Amino acid sequence: MTPSTKVMLSPHELSIVADQEWILTKHQILEKISKILGSLSKDIQQHISDHSSFSRELSRGLPRISKGENYRQLPYLMLDYPALFGKEDVFALRTFFWWGNFFSINLHLSGAMKENVLPILKSNFNWLQQNNYYLGIHTDPWEHHFGADNYRLFKNYSAAEFEEIFLQKDFLKISISISLNQWESIPAFLEHHFTALMELLKN
Repeated sequence: MTPSTKVMLSPHELSIVADQEWILTKHQILEKISKILGSLSKDIQQHISDHSSFSRELSRGLPRISKGENYRQLPYLMLDYPALFGKEDVFALRTFFWWGNFFSINLHLSGAMKENVLPILKSNFNWLQQNNYYLGIHTDPWEHHFGADNYRLFKNYSAAEFEEIFLQKDFLKISISISLNQWESIPAFLEHHFTALMELLKN
């Protein structure tokens, strides 16, 4: 290997690559987060039987926790439950952990699942505004960051503007997040907002 082709590490990079504890700690953290999501899935199962008209279909599914290393170059874990992914019809409550950023709960609807909830969301529009929920505005339904091109607060829209966006898009995403700096509040936050969204859809 010639000097010009050598791959050099900065002092900071070298300190990390030589530190076994860093990567072991990362694995331990991800295991604990997986336990949080597993515990949440058990709580969700207790609610499913009392859920809306979708409950029979949703109750047949099982909690699914997925993980990856490269959502915008950072690790993530996500729980899809309850969830129904059809060719056209999608109903999913996705709990998403993104390393260095947040936990979020995302309601994702498309097809008949989306069309069925418009009257419910219109009647609860003020509630979504008051509780700091976000509306997905991106063309890609699988983006989860909270940049200005992906999510905007419901507070930024009138009910009429929301309905226009709803009718124009093939899918609907509603989301709320909590910073990792609020670690002790995260389990209660996730359970509260999962329950709130399920109750919203029952109306």
